[in-house]
Amino acid sequence: MSEKILVIGANGQIGTELVIALRNKYGAEQVIASDINNPAYAIRNSGPFEFANVLDKDTLHHLFHKHEPTQVYLLAAMLSATGEQRPKMAWDLNMNGLLHVLDLAVEFKTAKVFWPSSIAVFGPNSPKQNTPQYCVMDPNTVYGFSKLAGERWCEYYHTKHGLDVRSIRYPGIISWKAAPGGGTTDYAIHIFYEALKTGTYQSFLSANTMLPMMYMDDAIRATLSLMDAPTENISIRSSYNLGGVSFTPDELAAQIKTQMPGFTISYADNDPRQAIADSWPQSIDYTQAHQDWNWIPEYDLPRMTATMLENLKNSLVL
Repeated sequence: MSEKILVIGANGQIGTELVIALRNKYGAEQVIASDINNPAYAIRNSGPFEFANVLDKDTLHHLFHKHEPTQVYLLAAMLSATGEQRPKMAWDLNMNGLLHVLDLAVEFKTAKVFWPSSIAVFGPNSPKQNTPQYCVMDPNTVYGFSKLAGERWCEYYHTKHGLDVRSIRYPGIISWKAAPGGGTTDYAIHIFYEALKTGTYQSFLSANTMLPMMYMDDAIRATLSLMDAPTENISIRSSYNLGGVSFTPDELAAQIKTQMPGFTISYADNDPRQAIADSWPQSIDYTQAHQDWNWIPEYDLPRMTATMLENLKNSLVL
């Protein structure tokens, strides 16, 4: 049976690249991108697109009825920093959007559902180093506790309805093709743009704030690997820890300086995103993902930095 794939929230940082990867794998006409806004050029010109608001269940029902997807990727969400500015809206979007999709996936007997969680599910009392799959989880942002609640709903729908729902706790994602969406780790993308445009950058996180990160190619590869894994291999139905590379703003700046010796960095005081970052892990234990579907990251800090600078030099009008 051929796959028919629906990607909801396709215009975001991850969706923009995931749609293209899925179309390359399954064929352009088999992957329907959808979003509340006009699509990016690459998505609009490479395959079908449908306008959809994940909070409008009637429209979603129409999409499921029209396309009868075998796989659904739900990427629509309000991220950490933006969510703190509009907490009730963030909860509504992140929680009710997921419930709408889970209900429709059960109704239409969708074979697989992917929903991303985040390292934001961890909190001030979670272990900071090598944060395990199972531990104290006390998130203190609306994004974090909406993701934690979403993990419980995903496992619940698998247990109660047999829905094959799969999830990853993404770290900060770094990419050059699409703009970040208002997350606490966004500095690690902004820094490359400013390095090339102005030769200097003011970080909103302090010099020694270590956070788990991942280059986009690894994130896409992890997502596809998880969805390709045999059902019997999937032992976690809440969300898998996913590890990449951990570094601080100071370490990232030092790596940029190896290729741009004149680059300088400074640090802002009292940015509200600092408190969010301080509550998150510094490194992630992804043993379960490695055991269940052989996850191994390919990008370290030097390779990621070189790749970002090379691609942005070719794409930016400086």
